Amino acid sequence: MTFHEGLRVELAADTRLSDRVAITDATADGPEGGPGDEEAAGGAVGSLWLAAGTPGTVVEVATHDRPSHGAREYERLASLLDSFGRDMPAQSRERLEEQIAALEPDWAAYLEQRLRVTLRVRFDNGFILDGVPDTFFTAA
Repeated sequence: MTFHEGLRVELAADTRLSDRVAITDATADGPEGGPGDEEAAGGAVGSLWLAAGTPGTVVEVATHDRPSHGAREYERLASLLDSFGRDMPAQSRERLEEQIAALEPDWAAYLEQRLRVTLRVRFDNGFILDGVPDTFFTAA
């Protein structure tokens, strides 16, 4: 499925979010002299569950396409071979083909994880999830 800004989505499964929670004391004067500048000592581990089917709207879609050095080199050399291979001396062409063959595992790995899409979704309840893989959502 292709996601785009403004698309209505729902969580595909119950989702648990957990992390350390910093508690801010809104009544204490902090180093700046204003309220809320001081963190309470310690902290707690908290978790929040969002139920499957929680509706929201896609705010941002980010496509992550970062090939490794080997994948970039494979692409460069393959393009070189496609463009100039017929005009190259036989030994140069064979050496280039060997280099390309050695880089094929890097290229295959890149193709498997190539188009990773993450979303920022604003839920109807006011929560926002950012950097979440698109597989967490379905169209509403």
